[in-house]
Amino acid sequence: MALELTGEQLKITESQLKRHFPRSLQAYGYLVLLNRSDGVRADPIKVLVDRWPDFSVIVFKPVCEQKGDLFKDTAVYATDEGILEETIKKPSVIDWSRYLCFGVNLRHIDILKAVATEKCLPSQKRSVCHVMMLADVSNLPSIDSSGISFSSLDESHAGVVNQTWKFAESDKSVRMIRNMLASYPSCCVLDADSKPVAWILTYMSCAMGMLYTLPEHRRKGYAKILISAMAKKLHAQGLPVYCFIEEENVVSYKLFKNMGFTEDPSYRATWFSFNEL
Repeated sequence: MALELTGEQLKITESQLKRHFPRSLQAYGYLVLLNRSDGVRADPIKVLVDRWPDFSVIVFKPVCEQKGDLFKDTAVYATDEGILEETIKKPSVIDWSRYLCFGVNLRHIDILKAVATEKCLPSQKRSVCHVMMLADVSNLPSIDSSGISFSSLDESHAGVVNQTWKFAESDKSVRMIRNMLASYPSCCVLDADSKPVAWILTYMSCAMGMLYTLPEHRRKGYAKILISAMAKKLHAQGLPVYCFIEEENVVSYKLFKNMGFTEDPSYRATWFSFNEL
């Protein structure tokens, strides 16, 4: 039977996961934000393990209160594939009857697909990503941001962010983005009319992402400025500084690498969805 972690257990687990970077970064990011909020989040999650305290599998399961919540990822970190398969088969852990999108180590994807095949469920690969981390913010290159007006996004910007995000699903992802803007760090560049023209957000896993610049404002160095500003903001709050870059996104990969981000070349994160949204 899977166990749900609470209180001091969550804080202990945060320390345990820190020993297994970069593979545990996503799980660690979820826990850091959960612990910093004293367990109260705009997008509540349940943290489940196969056993305590020597767990082999940890699952971050979103609480679905509204239809838009189905869009949120179920994140999994595991050190034992046999126990992973056993754990995700339990109805108390995973509800395979609804839409699911798993964020998991690419090496584990065959386990998830095998379970889905047993249940005759359709699956789709969403993305495969490099996991890039900035271990030391002092490695950031010097960037001249003089004359640039900065701010943070708020919930009123959820629509425009949703419109420009590659993985948006009509209005299904708006609720998730609105929660991100309300709860986690963001940064944007404003034009002369105080309207955002470039931005970067923080996912529920504490990864920076959704970096975007409006076409008419590109080639001004805004992406570098935003990455640097967000990295410093996250670091100042005691949060990990990392991101996911799709394998085919060579431009972004080079950008973050030039900003001092590094990766473990043997590790990839993947997102796979099951059932229809």
